[in-house]
Amino acid sequence: MRIARFAKGDGVAYGVVEGESGQPQVIAELAGHPFGIDPAGVRVTGQRYPLSEVRLLAPVLPSKVIAVGKNYAEHAREMGDLFDQTQADEPVLFLKPSTSVTGPSDAIAYPVKLTERVDYEGELAVIIGRLCREVPKHRAEDVIFGYTCANDVTARDLQARDGQWTRAKGFDTFCPLGPWMETGTKPDNLGITTTVNGDVKQHARTSELLWDVPSLIEYVSSVMTLLPGDVILTGTPEGVGPLTDGDEVSVTIESIGTLTSKVVQRD
Repeated sequence: MRIARFAKGDGVAYGVVEGESGQPQVIAELAGHPFGIDPAGVRVTGQRYPLSEVRLLAPVLPSKVIAVGKNYAEHAREMGDLFDQTQADEPVLFLKPSTSVTGPSDAIAYPVKLTERVDYEGELAVIIGRLCREVPKHRAEDVIFGYTCANDVTARDLQARDGQWTRAKGFDTFCPLGPWMETGTKPDNLGITTTVNGDVKQHARTSELLWDVPSLIEYVSSVMTLLPGDVILTGTPEGVGPLTDGDEVSVTIESIGTLTSKVVQRD
């Protein structure tokens, strides 16, 4: 089931996206908030809108975004000067602020006065569905609401200069999410592709993750309590590279969809 968050005339709502890609699609408005209920039992209001006529928003407004570094071996190798290769026995975690989250209809704002290089990083994102802490791997599926596409946008020069990643990863608009949450897929072997202006820059499968989704949930939840709507970014494959003003970057994940963002210069 694909559940989207969208703007409508009198506010913001959630809805179920119906129809296949390439065909006319509609969004069936949901009654209330989808978290905390069984996705199979969601209740619709009866109101439907053509998907082409609504503005999709970030599918969630998380309390926090927890991201994972060097979770694909080839990416860890390509970023060797930024990653301590001796610490590969456990995941590397960092946080992106909730204010970095933006939706599939929004632009990535390039802060040209503060950085000279902004990179794309296509990733699978996990959406947490319930309050949880210290979740064992075999129970991870119980706390997952769904999955979406993400772009962990990074000011690469600031990442190298600062010695830690808060500023490089934390600018407004540096965490595009969308286009919706997919509740009916499995994360073990999904194809993930990033393109810039139509050219393929990254391609991998989630089966290549060094720490799979259950392992990440167990690890992250041993550190901090996760709340409904929180997001875990599972890491990016090799092939990261720079964006420039006017570029169009897309992250496509098999069985989920495509997240597309335009890059604009920030004043």
